[in-house]
Amino acid sequence: MNVVEGGTTLWLLGLFLVLGFVAHYVGRRAHVPRVTLLLLIGVAVGPSALDLVPASVADWFPLVSRITLSMIGFMLGRHFKWGELKQSGRGVLVLSVVEAVGAAVAVGAALFVAGAGLALSLVFAAVAPATAPAATVDVIREVSAKGPVSETTLRVVAIDDAWGVLLFSALVVIVQSTLGVEGEAWGYLLEGAREVFGGVVLGLLLGAPMAWLSGRVVDGELTMIETLGAVLIAAGLAEQLGLSHLIACMTMGAVVANWGEHDRAFHAIEGASEPFLIVFFLLAGYALELGSLREVSWFGLLYVAARAAGKLGGARLGARLGGLSAPERRYVGWCLLPQAGVALGLGLSLAEHLPELGPRVLSTLVATTIAFELTGPIAARLALKRAGEAA
Repeated sequence: MNVVEGGTTLWLLGLFLVLGFVAHYVGRRAHVPRVTLLLLIGVAVGPSALDLVPASVADWFPLVSRITLSMIGFMLGRHFKWGELKQSGRGVLVLSVVEAVGAAVAVGAALFVAGAGLALSLVFAAVAPATAPAATVDVIREVSAKGPVSETTLRVVAIDDAWGVLLFSALVVIVQSTLGVEGEAWGYLLEGAREVFGGVVLGLLLGAPMAWLSGRVVDGELTMIETLGAVLIAAGLAEQLGLSHLIACMTMGAVVANWGEHDRAFHAIEGASEPFLIVFFLLAGYALELGSLREVSWFGLLYVAARAAGKLGGARLGARLGGLSAPERRYVGWCLLPQAGVALGLGLSLAEHLPELGPRVLSTLVATTIAFELTGPIAARLALKRAGEAA
């Protein structure tokens, strides 16, 4: 990188952080989630609109995305303290399973009845459970939400993508079998299980020494440094081993929450994550292609409607079966609507393994992601406000 390129990178990063401040300021006064505003600003300065930012910023997105989601995963692990799980753990587990299956069943059934065919219906059913943990966490933090709805939402979001990956792997096995790709199918299922459970094992192995360290660092010294270092090590190793970095970091966070001497590691990583979150959402908006919205047919609209219905209905039923409170039954589902990177990642994986279905799946997912990322945070914010948990 020469001096000119380095200067461009610095002023762009500075501009992104200033825009993040503006979005936060405006959002609090207009009662619009910062996530939505950052995405819209990203779209506005990107190639889909005014094209004001150099195309080279797109190269930042993969790295920023991994770092941000790894930090989010670690912070989500904080909500899995054993003492609290003994009280509500069963309810959260039941809710998460039922809402994930509910989204998959609703999408698969709706598309199949509409004539999409078995293979394509199952493919979209496989992608439907995935959520956007970064967007949900940011909305809850932005409004300083506290209470059973926000706590349950954070726990469900933390394990939602694990269920999504496993369900995705299982349904893809069925799709590949229907298309005559049987030799590869079971290997795909095992790979999905390895990604999830391997991430858990890695998080346990790295979380134990980190929990030990958290009780031996002098108060006020190095907390952010050792925490961020551990999160990046976990994310990098998970990436190299082909495991889920989100699940690895979440598991590590859960170990520290249960066995660590204090919670300062989570406060430190929360502060460190703020600039990364701002850049992440701006780049996500920059990468969105508004032109894809013009290509949305009845197929994409049906997917959006069916997934929303499945999430809302599944969350309500799951909360009831799990014995959760009335506010949790009524509002948690609305906080689970955002869908972004994980779904697109699964779509890219499908395009690689099922090239005959990949292009249509990807084009639809790009369009539906725009819809869920722009409207999902608004729905979550309104739900938290109506639940009486937003500050």
